[in-house]
Amino acid sequence: MTADYKKYILKFKRPSGTSRGVLTEKETWFLKISDGEEFGIGECGILRSLSYDDRPDYENKLKWVCENINMGKEMLWEELREFPSIQFGVEMAFKSLESEHPFELFPSEFTSGKSCIPINGLIWMGDKEFMKQQISEKIDAGFSCIKLKIGAIDFETELQLLKSIRSNFSENEIELRVDANGAFAPQDALEKLEKLAKFKLHSIEQPIKQGQIESMAELCRKTPLPIALDEELIGVTNVTEKENLIQTIKPQYAIYKPSLIGGFKGTGEWKEICESQNVDWWITSALESNVGLNAIAQWTYTLRPDLPQGLGTGGLYTNNFECPLEVEDGKIQYDPAKRWEFNF
Repeated sequence: MTADYKKYILKFKRPSGTSRGVLTEKETWFLKISDGEEFGIGECGILRSLSYDDRPDYENKLKWVCENINMGKEMLWEELREFPSIQFGVEMAFKSLESEHPFELFPSEFTSGKSCIPINGLIWMGDKEFMKQQISEKIDAGFSCIKLKIGAIDFETELQLLKSIRSNFSENEIELRVDANGAFAPQDALEKLEKLAKFKLHSIEQPIKQGQIESMAELCRKTPLPIALDEELIGVTNVTEKENLIQTIKPQYAIYKPSLIGGFKGTGEWKEICESQNVDWWITSALESNVGLNAIAQWTYTLRPDLPQGLGTGGLYTNNFECPLEVEDGKIQYDPAKRWEFNF
C-alpha cells in the first residue's frame, strides 16, 4: 500500500467573522492511499489558533503517516492522538478505499437521495446590517433553526438583533442558537446569559474560553439557558480525561467536530461518555472542503440524530469541489445523480 498527500487552500467567498478574527482562507490537506488498483481519499483540515494539532511539525507528521501507512488504520489512529485532524483523514481515507465508490463511505437512504438531515443556518459575525441580511436570507431559504455567532460586536446590538427575530418569529417557528466562541468573561457571563435567555434561545455554545473548568461547571449549574461545550472538547485526548471533564462540568449539550476531536472514533468516545451522563449532542463541520463535509454528513446520518446538525458550510468557498451535496429548505441532502469533480 502507498500513500501521498497534497495541500490545498480554500478561499472564502467573503470574509467570515468569528470572535477569534476574520477568515479569508482555510488550509487543508488531502491524503490519498492506494493498494495498486483502488484508492481512497481523506481530508486533514486544521483551523489556525483553534486546532489542537496546529503546530510546526504538522506536515512532517503527514509525511510520517505516508511512510508508515502499512501500519494500518487502527495502529495509526492510536499513534496520532496528538493529531486529531490527521486521525480523521486516515480514517476517512481507509473507509474510502474499502468502499465501492471513493466518496460513498456510508451507503444509506441519505446517499441514495431518499432522506436528508435538518441543519442550522449559520449567521457569521459582522456589522448589524450584514447580520440582518444573513438572517433574512436564511429564513427565506426555509431554515427553521438559525445559529448566530456572537461576541465580536457590541453585546447590546446583538441583543437587538435577537429581539428583532423574536418580534417576528416565535420559538416554535424559529429555533435560535448562539455561539460565543468563548467571548464572555467568567465574571459577567451569567448576567449575559440571563439577558440572552429572554429571547427563548435553544442554547449557547462555549460562553467562556475553554480550560476554565470550574467556572464553566458553575455556569452550567446556574445557567437559565442550556450550554453546549464546543472548544472545551478540543485537546482532550485521553478517555479518562474526557470522562472527568463531562462529569465535572455537566453541560446540557456537547458539539462534536470530527476534524478537531479525532474523527469518527474520537467522536464516538465523546458520544458514549456524554450519553452515559444524559448530555445531548449535535455534530458540526469545521470548515472542511466538500470532501470532508461529505464524509461527516454521511456518517452523521447513520447516527439518526434528533436535532438539527451544523453541516451547512459547503457553500462558503469559491474553489470548493462540485459534489452531490445540496442544501435546500433548511436540510442537507445528497443527489446521487450528480458527479464529483475532484482531482488529487
